[in-house]
Amino acid sequence: MTHKTHWQVFDNHETVAQTATDKIIHSAQKAIAQRDVFKLVLAGGTSPKQVYQLLAEHDLDWSKWQLFIGDERCLPDNDPERNSLMIEQNWLENTPDFPRENYHPIKAELGAKDGASDYAETIKDFLPFDMVLLGMGEDGHTASLFPGHQHDKNALTHAVYNSPKPPSERVSLSLKTIALSEQVLILVTGSGKKEAVRQWLEIERLEKEGLENNETSLPIAQILAKQSLEVLVSQDAMPE
Repeated sequence: MTHKTHWQVFDNHETVAQTATDKIIHSAQKAIAQRDVFKLVLAGGTSPKQVYQLLAEHDLDWSKWQLFIGDERCLPDNDPERNSLMIEQNWLENTPDFPRENYHPIKAELGAKDGASDYAETIKDFLPFDMVLLGMGEDGHTASLFPGHQHDKNALTHAVYNSPKPPSERVSLSLKTIALSEQVLILVTGSGKKEAVRQWLEIERLEKEGLENNETSLPIAQILAKQSLEVLVSQDAMPE
């Protein structure tokens, strides 16, 4: 298990998205060569959206890919705010040979409790994932793991209530499930992320030096992976 984060800073959002796309394809090729399958967890957000558009331009053996989602809003399955719909519109609808049975969206329309329970059953036989793609919010949240929220540390998924961002109910993968993954790739773009990045870097500095951490605990700083934990960040998101 690694908590050692490899940071890479890029000039703009487009380079972040292109680099992420290249890394995903490379990981897919490696996983398929070794195990004949690539299990990828997808994220919502602007930067991942660009990645999905780029992936749709490639002609790959999609039959070997299995897609999952890190979190979902408890809204009707055709709601434009759903991560699943964004993924479909920007990737899968433009990749007609992608086997739809290899796409596993969260049934968050069932509500937080039932949606989380259903998704835990969906993913348990696929674990561990090969790669988890994550973003970060301005408050340091990732997936739908928010600062100050408490969850069962042994659960594979969480029912999320009282989200500080609407809608209040969501379903999220747990820190445990993410930590089981071989690789985690975190995309951070936009000037609104500067303060959270500053806090995150300070947490890492204190941990490295063995000093007491007085910073607010950030969910993003709690992410672990089995092999590789990478952050692709645009220059405008870096603190001054």
